[in-house]
Amino acid sequence: MAKSEEANGQLTFVGGHVKGVAVPCAREESEIASNIVYHAQYTPHFYPLRFDQEHAFYAAAQSVRDYLVQRWNSTYLQFHKSDAKQTYYLSMEYLQGRALTNAIGNLGITDGYAQALKSFGYLLEDIVEQEKDAALGNGGLGRLASCFLDSMATLNLPAWGYGLRYRYGLFKQRITPEGQEEVAEDWLEKFSPWEIVRHDIVYPVRFFGHVQINPDGSRKWVGGEVLNALAYDVPIPGFNTKNTISLRLWEAKASAEDFNLFLFNDGKYEDAAHFHSKAQQICAVLYPGDATENGKILRLKQQFFLCSASLQDIIYRFKERRSAVNWDNFPNKVAVQLNDTHPTLAIPELMRLLMDDGGLSWDSAWDLTYKTFAYTNHTVLPEALEKWSQDIMRKLLPRHFEIIEEIDKRFKEMVHATKKDMAGKLPGMQILDSSNPQKPVVRMANLCVVSSHTVNGVAQLHSDILKAELFADYVSIWPNKFQNKTNGITPRRWLLFCNPELSQIITKWLKTDEWITNLDLLSGLRTFADNEDLQEEWAKAKLASKNRLVQYVHNATGVSIDPNSLFDIQIKRIHEYKRQLLNILGAVYRYKKLKEMSEAERQKVTPRTIMIGGKAFATYTNAKLIVKLVNDVGAVVNNDPETNKYLKIVFIPNYNVSVAEVLIPGSELSQHISTAGMEASGTSNMKFALNGCLIIGTLDGANVEIREEIGEENFFLFGAKADEVPRLRKEREMGMFKPDPRFEEAKEFIKVGTFGSYNYADLLSSLEGDSGYGRGDYFLVGHDFPSYLDAQSRVDEAYKDRKRWLKMSILSTAGSGKFSSDRTIAQYAKQIWGIEECRVP
Repeated sequence: MAKSEEANGQLTFVGGHVKGVAVPCAREESEIASNIVYHAQYTPHFYPLRFDQEHAFYAAAQSVRDYLVQRWNSTYLQFHKSDAKQTYYLSMEYLQGRALTNAIGNLGITDGYAQALKSFGYLLEDIVEQEKDAALGNGGLGRLASCFLDSMATLNLPAWGYGLRYRYGLFKQRITPEGQEEVAEDWLEKFSPWEIVRHDIVYPVRFFGHVQINPDGSRKWVGGEVLNALAYDVPIPGFNTKNTISLRLWEAKASAEDFNLFLFNDGKYEDAAHFHSKAQQICAVLYPGDATENGKILRLKQQFFLCSASLQDIIYRFKERRSAVNWDNFPNKVAVQLNDTHPTLAIPELMRLLMDDGGLSWDSAWDLTYKTFAYTNHTVLPEALEKWSQDIMRKLLPRHFEIIEEIDKRFKEMVHATKKDMAGKLPGMQILDSSNPQKPVVRMANLCVVSSHTVNGVAQLHSDILKAELFADYVSIWPNKFQNKTNGITPRRWLLFCNPELSQIITKWLKTDEWITNLDLLSGLRTFADNEDLQEEWAKAKLASKNRLVQYVHNATGVSIDPNSLFDIQIKRIHEYKRQLLNILGAVYRYKKLKEMSEAERQKVTPRTIMIGGKAFATYTNAKLIVKLVNDVGAVVNNDPETNKYLKIVFIPNYNVSVAEVLIPGSELSQHISTAGMEASGTSNMKFALNGCLIIGTLDGANVEIREEIGEENFFLFGAKADEVPRLRKEREMGMFKPDPRFEEAKEFIKVGTFGSYNYADLLSSLEGDSGYGRGDYFLVGHDFPSYLDAQSRVDEAYKDRKRWLKMSILSTAGSGKFSSDRTIAQYAKQIWGIEECRVP
């Protein structure tokens, strides 16, 4: 701990006497140190006579924020003066990760902060560890949104992100002998030094109530509950540019007038704070359980709260830039991107605001709305294509339900009038589905497709499936509406900052660091893939990352792993279609074979450390059973003295962005093994490939394009193809599937109690039988198991040939240029949003 004491108005640190002076745009070590001390003294959050690592982090972060605020103000002013068309990105999730390393890296002041902190007796890497990940997301959807913001800023695009400020996030994962335990995230337990509360940016958001019809026939939504949306801005700096954009997060607040003093003084304390409690619920948790009606209402409230506050803010900003409002100009200045179906209610909300508040006719409002919105689909999974109860929608949002009814009515009229041959398809295309009179629903994806000028998928295979299957009938009506925008990742966070050794090698061999913003330049590494000097440097960089991972795993789990073993990693949300179950069954079979070998035979085996990480939704029983099974298998395998030199299995708890930044650089093999046709894209596959990790995977999502780019000889392929899956499922239902004996061996090894007394019959039964709910191996684990084992055998052999493996690793990085989010966002900007660069001079 660094000590501090008062001396002549200065804080005296271990690093010497440093006077606290505000230097908001500090770049040099001495100025940075002064600004850090200034914040420790004059924006204090802690006891003034202490300055430990946590205090140093908060003071340093606030010092960096000064710089960001200055650049944010300049960017906002530039956007305002230029009156450029702007994109507004609506997403329920943003998986930001830590901000300090990314901010100082993008600002080009990492060395200055490292030296300033060193003068206080601290290492930058230790101070970085004090920051908690912002708990604003869960998985790929949120991480993609965060990569996109980074690229929007780096490309100097006039863009803005909108989300919700979840206090407790999804959950923090703890692993106990019983499996996964969920506890609330604590990222706001103290405060976030990055966010800026905007007390002047507050909008009313209404729920329930009724629709009032005025004498002139106009309609107005009145009554019900009204809460306030308060804005918090998080600055997002671009790399090597002055542009800094904003992620605007909304928090729900009740007013002082909503606190009932009479009830409070009457001892009815909970009743007195009823509205304040309701407000806190909205932004308490990401994806609250929706098994009950109250849970469904809360989820719908969250979605509408995001949409209403954001649309009101967008309209305010549109009006702010002009003395007289010409609504016809709205889509020329505003583009709104819906990140999946969660923000769908923005469509009827914009219609309501334009008609009921703006006085526009239906036709005018619809024309503007249609030209404003674009929709990104992220899934073909039926359960993820949101369908909301019509009764709940009508109850919570009566005016919006009327608008949705009218959109649906007019869509059907259009089809009957202009596409009569499609009329028979309307039951599957219409927005309101009343085919089950007991449970009529609103199909949110259908509403998005009907109401948006552009719909895109997120990998070529996924987009092809959307056009050929999920949205095929709409393609017949609007053939030019559908596009592909293959996802990407930011190379700043996912290579430059998380893997500095490899980044330096790349810059050295390419003789430029321009690859950081032009990732296609990585292809230049192909020339040197066989070069022994590069291979040796590459191996040393990988070993450095592996050693960091060894330390992390020991600290997080207590398990010691061998850096000379093959590091085999699968980290992603736990879901049956992502097939962590296939992974652990393969590991069980590997362990069984090791047990059957002599010691001499074992010595010929490629030693392997298998790491699996990810969160299972609290109510997803089979996913939670997979987590428990991985841990139970690991507990036995890791403590078996006969085999633990050759195989260890580790579950990495509480997987998040910061954990990924350690695991991905240290990985050598990564598993992306979803059932073909079920993963829209995936982005962790891109992160692993970029860091020189080889992939074992199916032809699913972006795997298809990664394999094309890096070379099929550098990808360990297995499994059924997407177009084969329906036939294989049908054959299974008909009793035609014959399981491989190795598959039966692995299951039986679990059933006989090798890994403890817990009965995994419910989980394993999902792989058995030919049909029925929760049975019939819907995700084809059994079918793909033999080819999966064969691919793993090819991995073992390839790893034994060090020179070959290093060449494959280099070619993996060299082929990753396509998968930059800079490329993806440039395509969105040009082909969907119609926005151009707006650079701060």
